Amino acid sequence: MLKPLHDNVILKKEKAEKETTTASGIILTDNAKNVPSYATVVAIGPDSKADIKENDKVVYKEYSGTNVKLDEEEYIIIEAEDILAVLA
Repeated sequence: MLKPLHDNVILKKEKAEKETTTASGIILTDNAKNVPSYATVVAIGPDSKADIKENDKVVYKEYSGTNVKLDEEEYIIIEAEDILAVLA
């Protein structure tokens, strides 16, 4: 298990939705469609002052954080300030 330090937060990436195909046969993945970045909060560092808690679903800045793969699961270690919103 990962334990974040300082004000870092560990997020578990949401599974990608299915690919879509345009009328001309081009396959678009979620990355190509500019879909917002959603994740679930797994752990919060001891110095974080963000108003989030574990299991919250959040939107975070697209190109921030460090990607980590552990036990076939993908996680992102991100600074708390890079979390933009909590999904209600």
